[in-house]
Amino acid sequence: MIEPPTEPARPAAALVRFTPGARTYWHSHALGQVLHITDGVGLVGTRDGNVIRVSAGETVKCPPPNEEHWHGATDTNLLAHIAIVVGDGTGDGTTWLEPVTDEQYATALAAGLTR
Repeated sequence: MIEPPTEPARPAAALVRFTPGARTYWHSHALGQVLHITDGVGLVGTRDGNVIRVSAGETVKCPPPNEEHWHGATDTNLLAHIAIVVGDGTGDGTTWLEPVTDEQYATALAAGLTR
């Protein structure tokens, strides 16, 4: 974490790095999330199959609050991003779920669109 959520303001920021092929688990954020890509190329995917390809210098607002999603590097590139969330008063508001399967990841790689 760069800054944990603290009262009365509750933004939290973290620098997150992924090696090629690495990705988060499925998760959601009570109050949403913003990712600023600092290095590499990656993907952001949602349960409905929407996938976007992101690269260094881009900023993406992750799905609306509480929408399940994941993000990570492509299979051939590293990815680093600053993740910014607003805490919900009990922490950073993130709910972690199950792993993204290899099949889901392969489908996302094939579908990843350039913004």
